[in-house]
Amino acid sequence: MRDILPVLNGWYTAGAPFGLATVVAVAGSAPREPGAAMAVGPDDEVVGSVSGGCVEGAVFELAREVVADGAARLEVFGYDDEDAFAVGLTCGGEISVLVRAVSPRLDPSFGAVAESVAAGEPVAVASVVDGPAPRGAVLAVWPDRVRGALGTEGLDAAVTADARGELAVGATTMRHYGPQGRRREDDVSVFLHSFAPPPRMLVFGAVDYAAAVARVGDFLGYRVTVCDARPAFATPRRFPPGVDVVVDWPHRYLNGTDTDARTVICVLTHDPKFDVPLLEAALRRPAAYIGAMGSRRTHDRRRARLVAAGLTERELSRLRSPIGLDLGARTPEEVAVSVAAEIVALRWGGSGAPLTLARGPVHR
Repeated sequence: MRDILPVLNGWYTAGAPFGLATVVAVAGSAPREPGAAMAVGPDDEVVGSVSGGCVEGAVFELAREVVADGAARLEVFGYDDEDAFAVGLTCGGEISVLVRAVSPRLDPSFGAVAESVAAGEPVAVASVVDGPAPRGAVLAVWPDRVRGALGTEGLDAAVTADARGELAVGATTMRHYGPQGRRREDDVSVFLHSFAPPPRMLVFGAVDYAAAVARVGDFLGYRVTVCDARPAFATPRRFPPGVDVVVDWPHRYLNGTDTDARTVICVLTHDPKFDVPLLEAALRRPAAYIGAMGSRRTHDRRRARLVAAGLTERELSRLRSPIGLDLGARTPEEVAVSVAAEIVALRWGGSGAPLTLARGPVHR
């Protein structure tokens, strides 16, 4: 959705109605996650994707229909459907797609949402998917304001509170309510789509491995900062465009910056005078992942210093060291892949084992 928003906002600003299809739920081995979007605009121009090609043809026709009559649709495409093969969804999964028309008249908040996303300002969009409320109704929720309505004041209030909670952790999900917003009822399905700023990746130690890790972090959608106390190493030309490069002592920089439950911290300094005070600070603050480079001997020595500094076993258990999965990596680029693989596995609860040896569904 982020990728196609500039095009959508251009259509919106020009007053050209368009059909917006959003994946609101998935089951099984579906090709795209909730929040994936596709739009059909003027002259049948198509941007985005909801299935990587499986059901785009059917969604294209739905998008044209909602622009013509203004009535939002909810369609479920799955392997067991009679016409699933006809639309190409043969991967065994199921996706639910909400298709609605967007224009300044139908969705007065869309332009403000697009501007906030472009500016990095957090905003969540709540859309009615099903139930006794206007399907396709939208409520845009910022940390300090709201625009739009879903049908009743009680529903608006409950969804606003939940949307801000999901926005704080960058989560996109489906919630269920009663018509007046009671959370123990499930009459009304509401899709909460969070547009939180990209999570941060903090890479400490401006070595060759850092350049490779920063590159893969940028590819995965992180806002990457590389920090090193040595000016000769911490130079922007050594790193990909868009990566922030900071010259400072690592622990001092970390103590002066914000982290949250989505932040990734990679310690590649491989020097006790840098990494011990840095890890002492990192292991006591919010972060999704904290990894440190080094041999097992280096790890044992570093751990002993951290214990002497007063860190508890619970705090030390958060440290992923030696950093990365066992891929047999040798080059900086290969090591970066192993680090990225560990970050993804930890985020989604993956084992890191080859899928050929695993049992059960590929996507939990």
